[in-house]
Amino acid sequence: MNNKEISSLKGKSAAFGMVLCFVAVILMVGAFASNRTKKQAQEELAKMEEEKNIITKEEIEEASTKKIELPVEQEKPIAEEKVMEEQVRTNEVAQQEATTVWFDENSNLIWPASGATLIGYSMDKTVYFPTLEQYKYNPALVIEGKAGETIKAATSGVVKEVAEYPQTGVTVTMDIGNGYTAVYGQLKDVCVKLGDQVNAEEKIGILNEPTKYYSVEGPNLYFEIKKDGKPVNPLDFME
Repeated sequence: MNNKEISSLKGKSAAFGMVLCFVAVILMVGAFASNRTKKQAQEELAKMEEEKNIITKEEIEEASTKKIELPVEQEKPIAEEKVMEEQVRTNEVAQQEATTVWFDENSNLIWPASGATLIGYSMDKTVYFPTLEQYKYNPALVIEGKAGETIKAATSGVVKEVAEYPQTGVTVTMDIGNGYTAVYGQLKDVCVKLGDQVNAEEKIGILNEPTKYYSVEGPNLYFEIKKDGKPVNPLDFME
């Protein structure tokens, strides 16, 4: 091999070496850039995860402390319904307290009118009614009185009815407790109304002129006591 060939071979080797160096440099730069890019991507991903975790914690904390409220249009009817229910319960309790009365077989009645008995209670045999001119059963006392006199409650009670009937005229019926009721007929200017609680000896009304069924007997109070809807003798409770 001559000197010229040797020089040519050396030149080629040097060029090839330079190419290898250049390639190596490029690979190194590429690897460095790739590692840097990968590192940056990992840092960005970690940052995003951290921000996500922070937001999630804030949301959890907010959700745990946030007061859940219904819309106004939903809250208002519920509140009004509760108030109405409470008012109903209060009224029921007040009515029960106001309408508590007591009467039994050992209770006493006061005389509700001024006069004596014109026609006595009689359910086991018939008695004579002068106006009707006939004998019939009598479930009440027909008590003599004076038109215009005050009629008082024979015992405490709650007014169940104020009505007018052909035979007894304006009539007041009271619940006096334990299934007992008291009936006062032949009245006018009644001063009590449905639901009123009336104490013993309290005014109910005044005695009216008699109905046509008692015209011969004259002014009188029709006074009846019932137990569970059946008449009993008022005299059994008179002192």
